[in-house]
This record gives sequence, C-alpha cells and structure tokens, in this order.
Amino acid sequence: MQLAVALLMLWSALQDRPVYTASRPSIPVVRSLGGQLLVPPDPIPNQATLERDLQQALAVTDPDTADAIIWIGRRQAYLWRYDEAIATFSRGARLYADDPRMYRHRGHRYLTTRRIAEGREDLERAAALMAGRPDEVEPDGAPNAAGKPRTTLHFNVWYHLGLAYYLQAQYERAAGAWTHALRVSTNDDGIVAATDWLWMTLMRLGRRGEAAQRLERITPSMDILENGAYHRRLLMYKGLVTPESLLDASAADDTTVATQGYGVANYYLVHGDTARARALMERVTAGRGWNAFGFLAAEADLARMGTPP
Repeated sequence: MQLAVALLMLWSALQDRPVYTASRPSIPVVRSLGGQLLVPPDPIPNQATLERDLQQALAVTDPDTADAIIWIGRRQAYLWRYDEAIATFSRGARLYADDPRMYRHRGHRYLTTRRIAEGREDLERAAALMAGRPDEVEPDGAPNAAGKPRTTLHFNVWYHLGLAYYLQAQYERAAGAWTHALRVSTNDDGIVAATDWLWMTLMRLGRRGEAAQRLERITPSMDILENGAYHRRLLMYKGLVTPESLLDASAADDTTVATQGYGVANYYLVHGDTARARALMERVTAGRGWNAFGFLAAEADLARMGTPP
C-alpha cells in the first residue's frame, strides 16, 4: 500500500497534478509562533461532508482550470490539510501566474500556517495584480443561512493583507489595508469585519478620535448574516454591551471562542489593563481553535509581550 501511494505521488509530481488521499493521520502539521505543535481536531467537525465536497471538487471534468484548482485548494483547507492546499494553490500560481486569486488563497493559508512573511508577500502580489480590474463576488465554500455570498476578491485581499501587517505590528500599513477593505465593502458583514480590525489598529496607533469615528456607522440593527462575533465586539467598543457578555463560551464553537476572546483581550490591552489582556490571550491560545485569526493574533501579541504562546 505504501509503495502504491509513493508511486502515485511520483506520477502526480511528474504530471504537476495534486494528490489527495482519503485517509490521513491527524498529525501535527503547524507550529505556533511560539514553537508549539498545533494539531488538527480529531474528528474534524462535519468531516464526512467536507470529504464528500473535496471528492466532488476533484471529480470535475478538467481539474486544470483556474476555478477547479481554487476549489480543490479551498476544500483541502476546510479539512485542515493546509499543506496540501498550499501545494495546490502553488500549482495554480505556476499555471496562472497573473491570476490574483491564487495568491489571495495561498496567502490566506500561509497566514493560517504561521508563515506570515510569505503570506504578506502573496497578498501584496494579489493586490498589485487586481489593481484596475473589476471586483468579483467570491463564492462561499460554506454558504450562510440566506445563501448570499458576502465577500469579494478585492475585499478578501485587502482584509487578509491587513491581518498580515497587523501580525507583524506594521499598524500604519494594516490601517491602510483595512481602509481599502471598507471602501470595497458592499454589505454589513464586510463593514463590521473590516471596521473591527481597523478600530483595534487605530487604537494601537493612538488615533482614538479616528477610531471612535469609525464606530459611528455601527448599530445594533445591522444586517449581519455571518460576522455576528465582530458585530458584538464593535458594540462592546461602543459601550452597548459588556466585555463579560462576550466571554460566555458555553455554546460557542472554537473559532467563536478565539474571536471573542481576542477581541475582549485587545479591548483590555488598549485601555491599559495589560495583565487582564495577557491572561485572556493565554486563555485563547490554550484552546483548540488555532485556525482562527483571533488565536493567531493572540500568539503574535503574546510573543511581543515576552510570553510564549
């Protein structure tokens, strides 16, 4: 069996085609920014459905089209197989070197796997390639309850590039990227996601007045289909809900726990309560949702504080 898999991988390499095996051991494939091994959950939530979706993506008539490559890579990433996804997007970048989508998606997964500099480079390349091109809706891999896609290519490039800068403490650049993301936001989900990170960044830059102005368009009645966690964080920044109300994780998934936990931790940090911020970031990084951006940002902040995440 091992020989057969090895031969398949060799053949695939010669053909420059992706390989996917249905069974893969749950082994550490990523290290945190502090050097700890990060293990995919076992089992992965909705694994059977995600496996089926990946097989369907691989079964298309022509897997060499740009769209097919993107969907294969996205489906691999949903299964926490980030190394496979990066390899797939790398192949796409070789075949379609001027397609910004390849660098947008690979850059995202470089960030997930803590390869921050490579992620930033890819997302900067995507931004350069899409300059002057019309925006396009990005289809959802996991549609919301209304079945309405809420993001676009331009939004996602600027949003993830903002995160790359933020993780490297390049806050002026991060603020610029998230300002771009807001300019191309077409719905309230995009507005709250970009505004949240922009508020955090402006507060770190000491631009409190501008940060407060960004909250003026945030209201409790916004049309939110996906980004409820970011919406609640923004309401907290406005003083409409308490930090404690965001920390009830009794019914939340790992991603929500990391997202809300980091938002509250950063709120404490920018208001001068470093001890409480550090404790909450340590709580976030002790969890399982390491694919969440809040988890990753907590790692980066703890590293700068001198606390191994």
